[in-house]
Amino acid sequence: MLKELNDFLAGVPMTIVGGCCLLMSLALRVAGISVPADPAWLSVIICGIPLLYLALWRVVSNKGISKISSALLISIAMIAAIAIGDLFAAGEVAFIMALGAILEEKTTERARKGLRKLISLVPKTARKIEDGREAAVPIEDVRVGDTLRILPGESIPADGVIVSGSTSIDQSVMTGESLPVDKEAGDEVFSGTMNLYGSVDITVGKAGHDSSLEQLIRLIEEADRKKAPIQRIADKAASYLVPAALIIAIFAYILTGDIVRAVTVLVVFCPCALVLATPTAIMAAIGQAAKKGVIVKSGEALERMGRADTVAFDKTGTLTYGRPTVSDVLVIDPAVSGFAFLEAVAAAEKRSGHPLARAIVEYAEAKGIAIPDSSSFSMEAGKGMEASFRGMGILCGNRRMMEEHGVDLSASEEAISRLGEEGKAIIAVAFSGRIAGIIGFSDLLRAESADAVSALAAMGMHCTLLTGDNSRAARYMASRAGIQDVRSDLLPVQKVEAVSAMQGEGRIVAMVGDGVNDAPALKAADIGIAMGAMGSDIAVEAADIALMGDDISRIAYLKRLSDATVSTIRLSIGLSLCINAVAIVLSLMGVLTPTTGALVHNAGSVSVVLIAALLYDREF
Repeated sequence: MLKELNDFLAGVPMTIVGGCCLLMSLALRVAGISVPADPAWLSVIICGIPLLYLALWRVVSNKGISKISSALLISIAMIAAIAIGDLFAAGEVAFIMALGAILEEKTTERARKGLRKLISLVPKTARKIEDGREAAVPIEDVRVGDTLRILPGESIPADGVIVSGSTSIDQSVMTGESLPVDKEAGDEVFSGTMNLYGSVDITVGKAGHDSSLEQLIRLIEEADRKKAPIQRIADKAASYLVPAALIIAIFAYILTGDIVRAVTVLVVFCPCALVLATPTAIMAAIGQAAKKGVIVKSGEALERMGRADTVAFDKTGTLTYGRPTVSDVLVIDPAVSGFAFLEAVAAAEKRSGHPLARAIVEYAEAKGIAIPDSSSFSMEAGKGMEASFRGMGILCGNRRMMEEHGVDLSASEEAISRLGEEGKAIIAVAFSGRIAGIIGFSDLLRAESADAVSALAAMGMHCTLLTGDNSRAARYMASRAGIQDVRSDLLPVQKVEAVSAMQGEGRIVAMVGDGVNDAPALKAADIGIAMGAMGSDIAVEAADIALMGDDISRIAYLKRLSDATVSTIRLSIGLSLCINAVAIVLSLMGVLTPTTGALVHNAGSVSVVLIAALLYDREF
């Protein structure tokens, strides 16, 4: 009950009410109007109860010196002001503290929807094969050694090995690979990945909490718990401020015999401007970043970005666009023209839903080819497709399909080898049983990737590539982007291990990624940056920063912005300490009263806010 009341009073609506009551109290004082009940009482109640609750909770639950917080000092000042009847001063310090708490909460809150979406990838039931019969069973009842059947379009419920059938699997959720991976008997599959075409039976190797997807979820949760929330500078200084304030106030009373001076010392000693310095600067910086299409979720993110010395990039969807495109069309049969070859292949692939088939059709259309229909079409899951076009049989598929249909690939071996060295996906094409040509597919490097890497390197940042793609594709794209340090064939847990290894070397790592498989590494890194526009919701939720325009050149901008934010916070803190020091001297001299001290105190807070506001309109 007490916590519910505290949460209600600490909310934005009631804090606004408290501020309005405080202004009303000040207006009545200035006008010299006396009323039976000072409106400042409402400010004290609304803003003071959460303040007292926080101070007492920290005294009870925190350990050691952390029991002493800025909330405790401000509570003491508030109670002292009430004791001498200066309700405005009491309400003012409580209101400023409440305002600072709200600003800080707005800069540090993180949504948890992404983790729930990740959990939703696990199917609720599985098709279990037992004694030759198929039955739907709850996913909780699946055990290691069970045989499961997965139909086209279904999510794989557990890790296992294919025992019969062949298919293509979209396993981007685990590896980030943009292309489906062909699978056949003996190949491993992962939970949460999608079966695209063929029906397969698998023997379960890992189920429940041991599955790859469950491990992925736990990695995100564990990495999140390792990050402590930002500790306010005022609280760090509170262990010194509280004893100092009490000692000075006691000495002021002993030396002058004036309780008002002692209370004034407590009021002006309150670190309210110090409390506001960090969240106001952070909010201004977050607003500045938002204008540039960059969403920053916390002040910690800005502070750590300024100290980062290493940027780890995912490949697919981060340095690249994340979609396969036709990169090479090599006609091998001299009797076939380039136009006829592309027209026939596009006609054959027109009725397929495979990503590579769509890439061929889009490529042909871009070349101005009006694509006719084929007269027949059939797919062989995990291998390719067969069609008939103008009386000619067409095969489009991988090496195994060509070999099974007796197609001689010797004339194309050099081309296949060269494209393979570049990490490209390859489709062989045969007309009437004879090799006609080879089509290569590659992900496209983003136009700004090379310039972004170059700009970061010029700032002294070390750039590395962490990807689930094969080593050849990784090395090819890294060389074009200008990255020398390449780590490939990484599962999500191995990406986390790579980030941890760099951190173990003393590096401050910023991880840039876009996929579900990047989420654990984004969490484990010192700063996680998600490609927001194209990236998965889960990656965006796991990251500290999201680039909504997918422009990785913004990373250099972020570093400059974070440096300026830290400098602004330091300036604000220095100014607030100077104002407090002057106000303390004036309080000891009897120049300030609790009310005028509260106004001076407010002037320091307003100065901090104005300095932070300048950050919003600066150009970087």
